[in-house]
Amino acid sequence: MADTAPESSTRVAGVGRTALLVAAARAIETSRPDAPARDAYAEHFVRAASGCADWPRRFEEVPDGDADPLWGRLARFFGLRTRVFDDFLLSAAAGGCRQVVVLGAGLDTRAYRLPWPDGSTVFEIDQEEVLAFKQSVLDTLGAVPRAGHVALAADLRRDWTGALTAAGFDPTRPTAWLAEGLVPYLPPVAEWELLATINAHSSRGSVLGCEVKYGVNPAGQRDYPVYAAVRERLGIDLLALFSTEPRPDTVADLTARGWSTAVHTPFDVPGRHDDALRPVPDDALAANRWILAVRSSA
Repeated sequence: MADTAPESSTRVAGVGRTALLVAAARAIETSRPDAPARDAYAEHFVRAASGCADWPRRFEEVPDGDADPLWGRLARFFGLRTRVFDDFLLSAAAGGCRQVVVLGAGLDTRAYRLPWPDGSTVFEIDQEEVLAFKQSVLDTLGAVPRAGHVALAADLRRDWTGALTAAGFDPTRPTAWLAEGLVPYLPPVAEWELLATINAHSSRGSVLGCEVKYGVNPAGQRDYPVYAAVRERLGIDLLALFSTEPRPDTVADLTARGWSTAVHTPFDVPGRHDDALRPVPDDALAANRWILAVRSSA
């Protein structure tokens, strides 16, 4: 990858600002000496997107450092989340999963930055505009994927498995599925349908990493520091984006389908204790759960 990329006026109407928020957070975390995960591509997405010129891309550009609820605390959250799912996917690949499917891929660059075993293929599914913007930035950088890479433009609200299979996906082989920042935006029925589809296309030994969020309450949580900072400084009302319907019991659903699960919070990061977050009053992050599941039965 090239060290730098020229500034771009690329307009990204199809890329949600939430995807750029995550990219900026990953860029900030990458610049830290104690970064839990590094994504050297992330800052270039922010540079290429209109409307993000005043966003920080390095930790030294965050005036209040860790005390900043947005670019300090929330960025560390995204860095930790990235690390948890990085480790999970690489462990699955080492165990024999050579197919990886990233659902709602956004500006994810795991196909380019992780050391995949030979024979691995990373399928990315998202809207056409998102994938096109990401690829244009990566092409400018001369980025080369470190695994087979298939970007698939599809709407997850409709039938997408036919296109996935046509692109070379084999449901009889173990698969590592990732829904990193997708499920909290889905209504319960859509989550149930997504899990049912994943289950129907997963052989024994497949794995699923996903994030869920419980207890979203727009009326009572608008003044939580993270939500307020994102809304007031970036114009993104996260509470308006999350589904507020009662969440299904995702773990129970997966268990009933023959998956074994482990559940972690941002305060309980597997294998890492030095940089884990600590709970604070009015904590928007306390509702997040990271589910790591393995299909243990056929």
